[in-house]
Amino acid sequence: MKSLCIKLLLPFFMLLPSVPAFADDLLVFAKESPDALVKRVTDEVLEIVRQDKEIQSGNTKKILELVEAKVFPHFDFDHMTALAVGRDWSRATPEQKKRLADEFHILLVRTYSNALTAYRDQGIRYRALKLAPEDTETLVRTEILQPGSKPIALNYSLEKHDDGWKVFDVAVAGVSLVGNYRDAFSTEVRANGIDGLLKMLVDKNKQLEASQK
Repeated sequence: MKSLCIKLLLPFFMLLPSVPAFADDLLVFAKESPDALVKRVTDEVLEIVRQDKEIQSGNTKKILELVEAKVFPHFDFDHMTALAVGRDWSRATPEQKKRLADEFHILLVRTYSNALTAYRDQGIRYRALKLAPEDTETLVRTEILQPGSKPIALNYSLEKHDDGWKVFDVAVAGVSLVGNYRDAFSTEVRANGIDGLLKMLVDKNKQLEASQK
């Protein structure tokens, strides 16, 4: 299941929100609806990919920089890590929680950075958003349109923060990114504790870093 989720997610991570270029824009973006945010920034990020030949050819440094600068600042990694670790999150100390979130961040950056080389001009369809004024969480539903194939559902779970909406999960064809890691994390914690999970993440990140040099 994990390999399927990764395969499905790779082409689509570049569709996530980019960072505003100017500080003066922050107040505007904080008031922007989550679906408008996703729709607006999709074109910005994809345009960078279309125009940057080095990214298209697999320049690892530029890809990692783009993912860090444009995509993941709009993720709530503390929330994502807590969901991925599940009930064992409450067993972790504050220091362990910070380290887990940091390592999970690195894992996702390195795992999905090559998504930016996989874009092939797929179309995107946005579904109607259901959002009440008092809602602090919502689901932005989209579909990836591929010639000759059925649309693939790509849904973003977002939570409202003071500085705007942040992603805490992504689901492709019904497969949750966070849920995809939960079983593996739980198994490791049962076998080796929270420190064992940290070691697993550190080792995995070292392997990914070595493979991308």
